[in-house]
Amino acid sequence: MVQMLDEDGTVDPWRRRARRARRQMPLWQELPLLLIVAFSLAVLIRTFLLQAFFIPSGSMEDTLLIGDRVLVNKVVYDVRDPVRGEVVVFRGTDKWVAQEAPVPPTNFVGRVGRTLGDLVGVSRPGEKDFIKRVIGVPGDRIWCCDDGRVVVNGVPLDERSYVSEDSPVELPPNAKECRSRQFTEVVVPPGQIFVMGDHRLVSQDARCQGPVPIENVIGRAFMIVWPSQRWSTLPVPQTFADLPQPNAAPARPAPVEPDPVGGVVLVVPATAALSVLARKGRLGRARQRRLHP
Repeated sequence: MVQMLDEDGTVDPWRRRARRARRQMPLWQELPLLLIVAFSLAVLIRTFLLQAFFIPSGSMEDTLLIGDRVLVNKVVYDVRDPVRGEVVVFRGTDKWVAQEAPVPPTNFVGRVGRTLGDLVGVSRPGEKDFIKRVIGVPGDRIWCCDDGRVVVNGVPLDERSYVSEDSPVELPPNAKECRSRQFTEVVVPPGQIFVMGDHRLVSQDARCQGPVPIENVIGRAFMIVWPSQRWSTLPVPQTFADLPQPNAAPARPAPVEPDPVGGVVLVVPATAALSVLARKGRLGRARQRRLHP
């Protein structure tokens, strides 16, 4: 064993006392200290870097199933904006209505457990938190349908790899509900994204509730971590790779309707430090998180 010696060759008495103190610390004192350190690290990681989210609904089936837990990167969008095809967790706007109200714990132990779980990022999220796939970014022109397919900037998407059950194509579009596959062309506003669930038949998303501000995005879901047999990553589907940029997208041809003049009617430490600066102003909002369809 290497010992630290003074200039005269003797063992440093301060180090000797510190070493003796460490050896003499009983387990009942050391264990709470280790638990406090571990809990503090978990809170820091949950606040600035990563968080696990519980999936309570079927709006992203079969990509995400009820009961799955996904790991969310909370730093990535501090340095860049979301891109098409990524699965994101976000806070819904006033237009986004949660279909399920959260059931609060009825006893003291349950309330304490839920509070601690939220601190370390393992509890259910808040009632206005949602998880969807990014279909369009600012400036994109999106509509449906071209032979039953969603069109982004003039290019139909091949969504067979992630859409398991689509909405009926024969129903007319309705701006107040997402029952139909059809929706009129949307130009995604600046600073917002257009998101949709992979299970289109049940997903309530931007088709009827509108785009989502990028500042409301909590992070990118990049991995399924539980249950163990469901472990997998959440990559961007290949269909999004070759879409043209928004400024190159042709406008959707408008239907021609005659009028009197013949016209036509026509959006870890160093990394944590950056995250703190980028998220300044967001940290005062403590809330429980729950994902909804």
